[in-house]
Amino acid sequence: MPNKTRLNFACVIAVTGLAAAASCAFAADAPVIGLITKTDTNPFFVKMKEGAQAAAKEQGAKLLSAAGKADGDNAGQVTAIENMIAGGAKTILITPNDSKAIVPAIKKAQEKGVMFIALDSPADPADATDALFATDNYKAGLLIGEYAKVAMAGKAPKIATLDLFPGHPVGAQRHNGFMKGFGLPASDAKSNELSKSPEVVCSADSYGDQAKGQTAMENCLQKNPDINLVYTINEPAAAGAYQALKAAGKEKGVLIVSVDGGCAGVRNVKSGVIAATSQQYPLKMASMGVAAGVQYAKNGTKAKGYTDTGVTLITDKPMAGVDSKDTKVGTELCWGK
Repeated sequence: MPNKTRLNFACVIAVTGLAAAASCAFAADAPVIGLITKTDTNPFFVKMKEGAQAAAKEQGAKLLSAAGKADGDNAGQVTAIENMIAGGAKTILITPNDSKAIVPAIKKAQEKGVMFIALDSPADPADATDALFATDNYKAGLLIGEYAKVAMAGKAPKIATLDLFPGHPVGAQRHNGFMKGFGLPASDAKSNELSKSPEVVCSADSYGDQAKGQTAMENCLQKNPDINLVYTINEPAAAGAYQALKAAGKEKGVLIVSVDGGCAGVRNVKSGVIAATSQQYPLKMASMGVAAGVQYAKNGTKAKGYTDTGVTLITDKPMAGVDSKDTKVGTELCWGK
């Protein structure tokens, strides 16, 4: 089995070459549910997997899990789908690495009676999966855009956007939501194209990675050293941007806003590295997905359409007219370490 898909039974703690422990036994008619995440290293997807494991154990389901090697690894996810179908999965939960390229594999599986639920990231088109349980990513961007607009009052904005990568719905929705919230021209939530405006003096792809975020910020500073506002696709990219700003001696004069709500990100909000972040809830997405899979196994009822799993603006420096919670609340609800 290809290593890049890392397909595992949820009950197996480590691969030893030995038979699974007796505690891993399932009823013969236990629903088999698959979970395929973008990677197995990002804390967001680690928490998502933990949520799915807990829900599967509670509801007597058998969970298969797999992940791509990195963001963008579509081939690994396609292989994981094939392996899970062979393993008896009738429901597959997926966070697509490539929202368009994964669709043929999804369609092929659906023809065999497999229900697909996208978690966090929609397929393209969104109705390629039976359902979507996810943050309203456009709203997540909107909240930090609204916050930044009030926080930057009186200053001419020179904005850097550290985005995901071209064409991904989550990256586009967060970016365009931010633009809308800040009062700049913005496409709606259905567009996968990044909105542009003269106020955005630099845009770069970070792939949601801290090191790539730092490099992107360094390049943006070379292009325009007067940047005073940074939007980032997620908190690892924000941490990288901060390191670049700090190395240039500019960290105190630049406002950074982001999306995720991981524990490390909330700590960075508390310390002032990030001014505000929109918190999302991966455990809820996964647990709802498993519950829907169990329901489908019991009576054939499929989940349908989009379910909003919530988003909350987290900051210790609230702005008038922008609803938010402080880092105490953010810490109570965060994920990761």
